[in-house]
Amino acid sequence: MRACVQRVRAASVTVGGDIVGQIDHGLVVLLGVAQGDTEQDAKQLADKIVRLRIFEDNQDKMNRSLVDTGGSMLVVSQFTLLGDCRKGRRPSFAAAATPELAEQLYELFVAEVAGQGIGVETGQFRTMMDVSLINSGPVTLLLDTKQSDS
Repeated sequence: MRACVQRVRAASVTVGGDIVGQIDHGLVVLLGVAQGDTEQDAKQLADKIVRLRIFEDNQDKMNRSLVDTGGSMLVVSQFTLLGDCRKGRRPSFAAAATPELAEQLYELFVAEVAGQGIGVETGQFRTMMDVSLINSGPVTLLLDTKQSDS
């Protein structure tokens, strides 16, 4: 699984002009599911992101997590994170999981985050969405369960 994690002051996702998910202070997670990803990947990544110490403490050091700050998470599915642009000009998405597996693991990721007491909002799976955010810092991190040791 791959995630693009952005620390935000506010964010929303809109489908057809209607807001379907919205948060204030917290994290936006763009989530891509790869072939071969498992439930363990979803659980591991959810735990990692919820506990990432990327919010400032009172000494302006990134020492606090989403749990510590009481922030929320907006999770948006994004298979394009699995795009391979090494050859030619058109990305290949061959590494992306099937939509059925991706949706299952996406939903598990969301449930794992919520299970840790974090308020979670989402976009709509397999839908064209407009995502708006105010990136705080800016702080943006890329995580990949295939390149992680927790």
